[in-house]
Amino acid sequence: MNEEKFDLWCIVELFGYNRIAGRCTEQNVAGANMLRVDVPAVSGQPAFTRFLSSGAIYAINPVTEEVARTIAENIQLSPVNIWEVRCIADDKLKALMETDDED
Repeated sequence: MNEEKFDLWCIVELFGYNRIAGRCTEQNVAGANMLRVDVPAVSGQPAFTRFLSSGAIYAINPVTEEVARTIAENIQLSPVNIWEVRCIADDKLKALMETDDED
């Protein structure tokens, strides 16, 4: 039996009214098949990869590369929430300041 490799440009609809667009492939991660979405670089955002479990996906809509790139540009999804990074940086800064106070 000939299995087709899943490799398509798609708009993926996620539960919680979220969407992600990019090149989609299937990849096994830690023993589970995941949907790998390679989101292209868009203005102001670098390219990044996100892995999604099947339970998080509402729909997968195959589209052309041009359409996926346009939707990715419109969505402007960030690879990591800036708020999360800011909290990590604040914690590191506080730890450094406490170390300086002890000296």
